[in-house]
Amino acid sequence: MGEDVSRVNRAHWDVWAAAHGQDAYYDTEGLVAGADSLTDVERAVLGEVKGLDVLHVQCHIGFDAISLARSGARVTGVDFSPVSLEKARGLAERCGVDVRFVEADATDLPEQLRGRFDLAYAAYGILCWIADVDAWMRSVASTLRPGGRLVLVDFHPLLTMVETVEPLALDFPYAFDGPHEYTSSQSYAGETEPTTSVEFAHSLGEIVTAAATAGLRVTRLEERLDAALDLGRGTPVGPDGRYRFPVDGRHLPVLYALVATR
Repeated sequence: MGEDVSRVNRAHWDVWAAAHGQDAYYDTEGLVAGADSLTDVERAVLGEVKGLDVLHVQCHIGFDAISLARSGARVTGVDFSPVSLEKARGLAERCGVDVRFVEADATDLPEQLRGRFDLAYAAYGILCWIADVDAWMRSVASTLRPGGRLVLVDFHPLLTMVETVEPLALDFPYAFDGPHEYTSSQSYAGETEPTTSVEFAHSLGEIVTAAATAGLRVTRLEERLDAALDLGRGTPVGPDGRYRFPVDGRHLPVLYALVATR
């Protein structure tokens, strides 16, 4: 099943990558002009990256890889979608930054990347595409030098359960229960060609345990009640420009940030 899922999702991301980059979500011209794609949440948990060897895991079309390179990091982006990487290379060239891009599955990163990085970074919509979160953690951990860090920022499992906030409707499990297949002609950035994808749920406990089992020492786990980016699902934006997930007058977590060290 694993190879079939990878094939389906790779084709799905090829379609999305072809559509992304000329929309309100991905402001390509702003990036080329010098805009930073990383929000305050990622910047706070990443800290100073100047002079570090950084692996951007599941880099898609390379926005964050480019922003990290502009911050003085030596960046390698990895993704399994050749269409994503072709667009990422073109964007890096337009931005005048040196980023190396490698085509590979995040759960089975190549030998050439092992033990080479001070920081492995992945953000937003990461583990929902991964059937085996233990394999993902082992693979990413293998790329770190001793003392190297994993920084993972992703949507909170409570939020990923939600189809709509108002009215509150759930359409996804909290924890792993196998594959869920979807067909759509809409991505988070706009309309696309019709495509099929397979997604997986992972609880916060499963994710932290996978990191520990991979030999990483978890040094930080932060759950965020707000985000700078539009979370979809009808999550409202407050007067401060932050998006939140209100239920009965209380705010539930929308993001988590995991930091773990080899």
